Amino acid sequence: MMTTTSRPFRSDNPALDNALGQLAGAVQILGYHEGIHETLATPRREINVAVPLRRDDGHVQVFRGHRVQHNVSRGPGKGGLRYHPSVDIDEVRALAMLMTWKCAVVDLPYGGAKGGIDIDPAEHSAAELERVTRRYTSEIMPLIGPTQDIMAPDMGTGEREMAWVMDTYSVNVGHTIPAVVTGKPLAIGGSRGRGTATARGIVHVADAALTHAGERIKGSRVAVQGFGKVGANAAQIFSDEGAVVTHVSDAFGAVRDDDGLDIEALLAHVAAAGSVVGFERGDAVDGASVLTADVDVLVPAAIDSVLTVDNANDVRARFVVEGANGPTTQEADTILGKNGVTIVPDILANAGGVIVSYFEWVQANQTYWWTDAEIEDRLAGRMRSAYAEVAHHAHDHDLTLRDAALVIGVQRVADAHRLRGLYP
Repeated sequence: MMTTTSRPFRSDNPALDNALGQLAGAVQILGYHEGIHETLATPRREINVAVPLRRDDGHVQVFRGHRVQHNVSRGPGKGGLRYHPSVDIDEVRALAMLMTWKCAVVDLPYGGAKGGIDIDPAEHSAAELERVTRRYTSEIMPLIGPTQDIMAPDMGTGEREMAWVMDTYSVNVGHTIPAVVTGKPLAIGGSRGRGTATARGIVHVADAALTHAGERIKGSRVAVQGFGKVGANAAQIFSDEGAVVTHVSDAFGAVRDDDGLDIEALLAHVAAAGSVVGFERGDAVDGASVLTADVDVLVPAAIDSVLTVDNANDVRARFVVEGANGPTTQEADTILGKNGVTIVPDILANAGGVIVSYFEWVQANQTYWWTDAEIEDRLAGRMRSAYAEVAHHAHDHDLTLRDAALVIGVQRVADAHRLRGLYP
């Protein structure tokens, strides 16, 4: 066994520091030397671009765009495109690294990548967002492609933006390339099931975790923090499976009903009002209280670092299923583990999206599309087999589910490095 390194790999950015800390833990368990650690911690490629936008009123505003390919040893880069004013290069590096392990732990032939622009889409017209998306795509074109780096939606983007990316890329190469992005509209080569894939994956692994503990999803009590694309769909699917969703929150507030929220009615309210606030068939509560609700399953499905040293001891859920990327800090992770909380980590729990993105990429390359039933069957199989493998490894090696998932993912990537060798 190789000797481990004592060299610190740290960052001033909390998200990147958390990702580097998780990697260091896996490296320590695996006994890798410093060279492997540094290779795995360092992005393979990254590009920073200026994204000038001519606003609708004629003045020009410049945004900063990033694309990071953390690792491509197991296949082309794969990762979302995020629009949010807080986006910076360190956040993108952290998210790209998590994508590397996520793709590896569910055994997809991809490496990890991520992109982002520091723009608030709520402050811009559709025409402005189209110009930003097309300019960003043209700036990073040398790094992307169906066999290089495949984009997908993320926070602040959706199938509309993916259609613009695909068209910009295709126009520049001279013919249509559907496989350059995933998460695009069905009419131009998208996949059935992609919109709800992350949420369905969350429910599949929550059910697997409950079943492993001798419990059932039907009748379990669930709190969902974050009622966006992932959280709202997850709440609906949990409800459809017979769970009692008692707490839901978004960026503006939260609602509670101990007998179970009517999720269909809540979705209709959010579609009309833009928030869960004001929903008459539930009690208004503080958003932070959702994280400490007295439930069986907590799904943090909004942003990173919401479970911290300040609130971890107050968490009463017995299972935390991470719908968001990095919602639990390392300190909180330790506290929750000592308190007997089972954490299904993000790189496993929210992998449903990238799994169905892989299915979409395969379908686009074959120009043959699958049915809803085929997508759901394949997604369920991938998620449940990945959970079983992680749980088995955790049991055999006395690890948490997070450490087991990271060890599996990191080892697969390191094995790819070893087998391919170092060039030149």
